[in-house]
Amino acid sequence: MMKVLKQVLTYLLWIAVSLLLGIIYMRILLGPNNAPSEGLWYLFHIFYNFGLLHVGAMIGSVMAVLFILLDVFYLKKKLKNNIQAICIRFMSLIGIATVVGVVHYVLEKVIDVI
Repeated sequence: MMKVLKQVLTYLLWIAVSLLLGIIYMRILLGPNNAPSEGLWYLFHIFYNFGLLHVGAMIGSVMAVLFILLDVFYLKKKLKNNIQAICIRFMSLIGIATVVGVVHYVLEKVIDVI
């Protein structure tokens, strides 16, 4: 029972890191919000923050699903007795984030699907 609970908590931590990476990616993509926050520009702030969190969370969820699949089917077996397992998992998550970012860029800018 404790092993399952530990595994669930570990994956929840990796999901939180994935969601944070997705939001950071969207922040880099959208850039800073330089509009004044008074008057009608307040709506721009609301839409900016909504887009940042909504799309960033969706991209982060895709990263989390891909990372969990990679971890369950490949990394868990390879890193059973490795002392640098957390570092390797984090680097694989960064690699997945890069691939998802490139795919998002190609779909949005090159193919114009999104």
